[in-house]
Amino acid sequence: MLKTILSISGKPGLFKLVSHGKNMLIVESLADKKRVPAYAKDKVISLGDIAIYTDEAEVPLHEVLTSVKNKENGQQASIPTSAKPDELRAYFAEILPNFDRERVYPSDIKKLISWYNILIGAGITEFTPEEPASEEAPAEETQEEA
Repeated sequence: MLKTILSISGKPGLFKLVSHGKNMLIVESLADKKRVPAYAKDKVISLGDIAIYTDEAEVPLHEVLTSVKNKENGQQASIPTSAKPDELRAYFAEILPNFDRERVYPSDIKKLISWYNILIGAGITEFTPEEPASEEAPAEETQEEA
């Protein structure tokens, strides 16, 4: 699901990919449902491609968002994005205890909380990517063997 949710630099909020055009994407704001073009000059990032630094490796964004959802019981985040940096880090440590404190900045935590609230507000509560192709392949093999 997160593969089609986009962040576009210079535009607030998150957008859902609607269509492809020539040298542009047609996106729909999750907040007000308005459709706008995103041009090739815009920096467009899919939420499915984002990961958070930890001490060992990088954790995909969908896992972090799922942790926030579990902590908040599917509700909006209990911490405001205007919280102090120490409060943001303490909150994030409850979600991802081994996050890299040198490379994950308070602004990153604010953005993640903001994105989580936007997604929940838009009714998007399932963050885990679907992988139907890999699930179907073993099923076909077992049918051939039988």
